[in-house]
Amino acid sequence: MQLIESYFPDLTAKQKSQFKTAIQTYIHWNDKINVISRKDILNLEERHFLHTLSISKFVQFANHTRFADIGTGGGFPGIPMAILLPHCTFTLIDSIEKKLHVASEVITACKLENVTVLRARAEAVDIRVDFVTGRAVENLGVFVQRVQHMIRPGHLSSLPNGILYLKGGDTPSENKIKGQVLEYNLSSVFKESFFETKMLVYINPFKRL
Repeated sequence: MQLIESYFPDLTAKQKSQFKTAIQTYIHWNDKINVISRKDILNLEERHFLHTLSISKFVQFANHTRFADIGTGGGFPGIPMAILLPHCTFTLIDSIEKKLHVASEVITACKLENVTVLRARAEAVDIRVDFVTGRAVENLGVFVQRVQHMIRPGHLSSLPNGILYLKGGDTPSENKIKGQVLEYNLSSVFKESFFETKMLVYINPFKRL
């Protein structure tokens, strides 16, 4: 919890307790269902929690913002973001049941009331949200094509509704994506070496350049 608290000093006692419970629950369940690599489980706070919470360092979200977290796996970035943003709602979407089982166990343990899980493929999901999130799910161009139908037009947060995608390295051929694309280096807010090549990519599919 030292890393999370150092970068997010305004957490409430409830949020601190939820983050601690979430970390403990992931460690417990990862021994049964491997959703996080053995190497990364030793760096869970940095490589999964802090990594996914980075989104909130670049975007300020309005209350009642709706998110769809695609390819969520065990619940990243959806669950850490749901703890940080209790007045927003999150739908965690994945096609693999055993991964969603772990996410559901964490949600229950943390008593999160703003999160639901849905087993489905993104292109088959018929919901409308403000932001779609993803983390190294697949090629970004393919990801955009599969999820953009879920995004409803609007601009209540600091950025207009769109896609928020965490990835490593640059975004070469993916610059062909239709719409406004902004890139943020996570090393600008986190000093740990892990974040040196990590990026947040924002896509506004409604703004044609």
